Formats: sequence, C-alpha cells, structure tokens
Amino acid sequence: MLNFPQRAGKMLQKRMDGDELRSLKHYNLATGDFLSNDYLGVARHTTDFIPSQPHSGSTGSRLISGNSSYIEEFEEYLAHYYQAPAALYFSSGFDANLGLMAYLPQKGDTILYDQLSHASIREGIRLSHATSFAFKHNDLEDFQKRAKRATGDVFVVVESVYSMDGDLVPLSEFIEICHQNSWYLIVDEAHGTGVLGEQAKGMYQTVEYEKIFARIHTFGKALGSHGATIVGSQELRNFLINFCRSFIYTTAPSNASAESAWHAHKFMQHNLHLHQALKDNITYFHQKAAQLNIPGLVTNPQTPIQQYLAPKSVLKTLEYTLQQKGLSARAIYSPTVPQGQERLRISLHAYNTQAEIDLLLNTIATHV
Repeated sequence: MLNFPQRAGKMLQKRMDGDELRSLKHYNLATGDFLSNDYLGVARHTTDFIPSQPHSGSTGSRLISGNSSYIEEFEEYLAHYYQAPAALYFSSGFDANLGLMAYLPQKGDTILYDQLSHASIREGIRLSHATSFAFKHNDLEDFQKRAKRATGDVFVVVESVYSMDGDLVPLSEFIEICHQNSWYLIVDEAHGTGVLGEQAKGMYQTVEYEKIFARIHTFGKALGSHGATIVGSQELRNFLINFCRSFIYTTAPSNASAESAWHAHKFMQHNLHLHQALKDNITYFHQKAAQLNIPGLVTNPQTPIQQYLAPKSVLKTLEYTLQQKGLSARAIYSPTVPQGQERLRISLHAYNTQAEIDLLLNTIATHV
C-alpha cells in the first residue's frame, strides 16, 4: 500500500496535535434532541408518507437522461410556493450555493459577502473569477465601505439566519441599499425556510422580496428532507442550466427524492401548528435562560439556534454529561468556528419538551 501523501499527512497531524480532528459519531435523537436541524420535526412525521414514484436512479444528469416531467412539475410548484417566476431544483444546498456563486458573477464583477457566510458560499466565491470582499458580520457600515471598491456587476450575499450564531440579517436595510445601487442581492434561506415568516416560508415574506435577485431554499433542515432550490427569474434559471457546473455535471435527483421534498412542503403547510410549537419553545428557552443568567450563553429569541460559548475543556465535559442524561447537543470547535469562539450549538425544535429544555439549561449552568 502506498504511503499517505506527505503534505496531506502533515495537515491531518496538525489537526490531531491541536485536538481539532473531526470524527463521525452516532447520536440517539429519539429524545432530548438539541442537535439536529429538523426544527419542525417533519422528518419524524414521514411514516404516513407512501411514495408513488419508483425508487430508482435518475440514470444521468438533467441535461442527458435525468430530467423528467415530474421534476419539472415540482419546480413549477416551488416557484409558486416561494413566489418567484422560476425555480431550479438542486441535489443539495451546497451544490446550489457553490454553483450560483462560482458561475454567475463574471471576471470584472464584484462579490460582497458576510464574513460568517456558509462554507458552500465561500467555496463558490473561491472558484469565481470575480473580485470578492468580505464585510464584518451584519455590519452595514463596513459593507458600504467595502462596496466603494466594487466594479462591474455587484453581487451581495447574505443569509437570513446564520448557522452558527443563529442571528438574523438586517434584510430590509440590505434590500434598500442594493435597490438604490442596482446591485444583485442573493439571500440564502437555509435556516430561515420553515422557521421565519407567517407561513414559515422564510424571511423573504417579511420584506419586499421582489427586490431580491435570487434566494436559496434548502430542504434538509426544517423541511426534514433533502435537496434545495434556487428561485428567481426565468433568465436566472436558463443561465444556471447552461453555465452552472454543479447542476450540469451531476447526476439528477431521482423522482423519489423530489417526491419526498414535495411531500415535506405540503406537510409543513398543513401543519403550521408545528411552527407555533417551535416559536413557543424558543420563547420558553429565552425566558428560562434569562432567569438562570448563565455566563457565555447567547440566546436568539427569534430563531432555533442558540449558543453557549466556553473553553474547549468545558465543552468536552459538558457534551459527555449531556449524553449521559439523554440529551444530544454538539460542541463546535475550530476550524468550523474561529479559535476562541468554540461553543455548544443548541438547536431547538417543535418537539422538545419544557422538561428537556430545563434539564439542558440546568446542566449547562452546573458547568460554568
């Protein structure tokens, strides 16, 4: 057997030496789930779903043999559901973000993106030929300062809910600035879909969404399914079909995958009480945390994502203690988050009980 490549081996060893090596783990999410992104519990309500589409491979990319009338009907549904002229279905949110950012902005254009943008966005930007500038997180002043260096078509990328900090983007302000300057605003609704808005379709429902150039809605979080869609104009859809390599050169999702995601959308819309249950648990968590006043605990009263910042040694002990008590929550370390900002990432759900929330917070309080 060949020796492992030297440079790659050094990278791996550095992770091990810094106690930062990632590994795969098993978690029991049947009870005490503060870990998964299944915010509404849609993935738990699939026992009554009887698929009609065959569970067979799609046989090729959408441009070869993998297209179907069923998937095109699903895309028409998505466009209507998310109130856009057109939609394009992707295998994952990562593929959608990477492809949009890598191939839409051209050489001579500029991408302005929040420094806490998801890895899929950053990877797409890295592949793009456009110039790019990161601005301080949710800092409109720094954003406009960076924008002074912009040339060509300007693309501004934000997330409705940021996946690690759990806070909201000041979307109305970004819309106003981009509209005034004829810039192209792109909003990743990954953690907003199923959580924000009166109909739980995302933050775009609360603003002048017609002024947003493109939105990415993923199905693997609150929708408890898989895949993603980019919604926008018909021209955008045509462009992506012709130039987006993460769409063109990948095997198409099967009809069965599309049906599962379609069912998840319909289920969510017919069970908006789950959305209210999630909101109630977020409120309860916020109120209970305020009573305990735990140092390092940062709460977000509008989103499911909460965080407890603590040294790595404390987090490792805490994660183990929570598992012993039947609770699942994951400590997040560098390089996923910057050194010194390690945290326990807490995801709240519609199905968490108040007793579970109490146990979680009281356990954290004993580890301060």
